[in-house]
Amino acid sequence: MSQHTGYAHCATALVNVTAAVAFDFLADPLSLGTWSLGCMRTQASRPGGPFVGFSLYNDAQVWFNIEAHRELLLVDYLVGTVGNFKPRISARVVAAETCDLEAAQCYVSLMAWRPAQMTQDQWAKLCSAHEAEIWLIKSRLEGSDSVSNR
Repeated sequence: MSQHTGYAHCATALVNVTAAVAFDFLADPLSLGTWSLGCMRTQASRPGGPFVGFSLYNDAQVWFNIEAHRELLLVDYLVGTVGNFKPRISARVVAAETCDLEAAQCYVSLMAWRPAQMTQDQWAKLCSAHEAEIWLIKSRLEGSDSVSNR
């Protein structure tokens, strides 16, 4: 389900919803607060962002913004400080027809790139979080009563 090096990490799941449903969920900053261990309980600091959430690890405040690229089924999560966000984490949805999946299926991948100053322990924690988060995303998408168009 995952692959990582010391520089990048990718976790992927087969999800039983359409690519459009998965993309809309991943592009919603408030939905992020239901599955991202490092950024729970998200809220907008002002309409349209930037957004803030809280780390499940230590309840630290985390700032982020989202750039959603519907035509690519790609969501970039920009993290850091307000005015200095960097696109270090992305979610990619692969539509059914791309990989000959069933019509109401898609692949969802979480990808992260390691900043040079990140310690090995911090990197291991991030990689482990993505391993859990891909399962949370799958569960939220497949189990939510509010998700339609399956």
